Amino acid sequence: MSGPITLDISRMLSRASRSAPTGIDRVEMAYAEGLLEREGDRLRFGAMHPIGRYALLPPDATQAFVRMTSRRWAGAEDEAEPLIAAARRLLNAILLAEPRVGARRSTSASTYLNVSHHHLDRPAALRAAIRGPGDRFVCLVHDLIPIEFSDYARPNEAKRHARRIASAAALTDGVVVNSQATRRSLESHLRAAGRAPPVLVAPLGVRCPSRPAVATPPATFVLVGTIEPRKNHLLLHIWRRLGEAMGRAAPRLVLVGRRGWENENVLDMLDRCPGLRGLVEERSGLSDAALDELLASASALLLPSFAEGYGLPVAEALAQGVPVICSDLPALRECGADVPEYLDPLDGPGWMQAVLDYADPGSARRQAQLRRLAGWRAPSWADHLDAALGFIGQLADERFRLAG
Repeated sequence: MSGPITLDISRMLSRASRSAPTGIDRVEMAYAEGLLEREGDRLRFGAMHPIGRYALLPPDATQAFVRMTSRRWAGAEDEAEPLIAAARRLLNAILLAEPRVGARRSTSASTYLNVSHHHLDRPAALRAAIRGPGDRFVCLVHDLIPIEFSDYARPNEAKRHARRIASAAALTDGVVVNSQATRRSLESHLRAAGRAPPVLVAPLGVRCPSRPAVATPPATFVLVGTIEPRKNHLLLHIWRRLGEAMGRAAPRLVLVGRRGWENENVLDMLDRCPGLRGLVEERSGLSDAALDELLASASALLLPSFAEGYGLPVAEALAQGVPVICSDLPALRECGADVPEYLDPLDGPGWMQAVLDYADPGSARRQAQLRRLAGWRAPSWADHLDAALGFIGQLADERFRLAG
């Protein structure tokens, strides 16, 4: 494969003030770090300024920003202010760049790579980023949930995501997706648009931290995800019942994620329900290290979602040797195979019984999952990037063949 790769890090720049990454943030960082290691001088970085101007970014300053962001997300408190300042300098560099700096052509065709959905809803801006008719555009589509489950999304998000998918259909040379479930959803929209770029299924990689030795803690469960309707935090009703039945002996629940949207009843429970006090704790903005430490002592990770495109928390928990109780969704079964406990997200009694079983120090049900987990292999970023780069190379070869 010849020609440079330009990775768009617009989302990373926009998240400089955040102390912890979301799932999509992790993906953009994994690509930035992995491609820096693999591609060296062939890798370039680009970004879109909020006003809609795209430019290539200065290499040394951008690499320093990526490293600083990685340290910050790992828990380096002293990187907070320098990181924000570095992001501002890079955004200013976009404004100060020569007109259409992103349109400069190299001696060979390049690949523009967008793995975060950022500004996919702005096709005119995307065309500026792609640069020229001989260049390739590859994007990563994480899910189609805002379209297929618009009742769980922010207002107007369904229309915005539909524009992203329309851009993918109209402009890309190829699309990477994280699961067969996402591929099935995407391809129906591509067929409806009358164009079908090739689609690669490449499961996302996960970090595999060493599991620290921990003393046997009180039974604690962890639920990772923004507090929004799709994540089904109505599981809190189970904890209220556990508190009523068991008092302070009830297991604990830790919610990891910021407060989101359209979830007033759940937020009211968190703020005003006396039965949850002392049993349910909110922790947002956790670094990767802090989340790893929390998971290491958990009885299980809970993921009672109504819809998922991949289920990164499931893979990350299993990679750390932590049992998982999650919704019975196709994407989660792809991710966890036969290891997790799968439940209907509306099966309240089933969830309560699973929590009680896994909270028991001698739980046979939990031990059975740990035995299943011994045969599970965590997906790696190395495998993902191998697949993605191979896909980009195939697209380049196809372009060359057609041009010849």
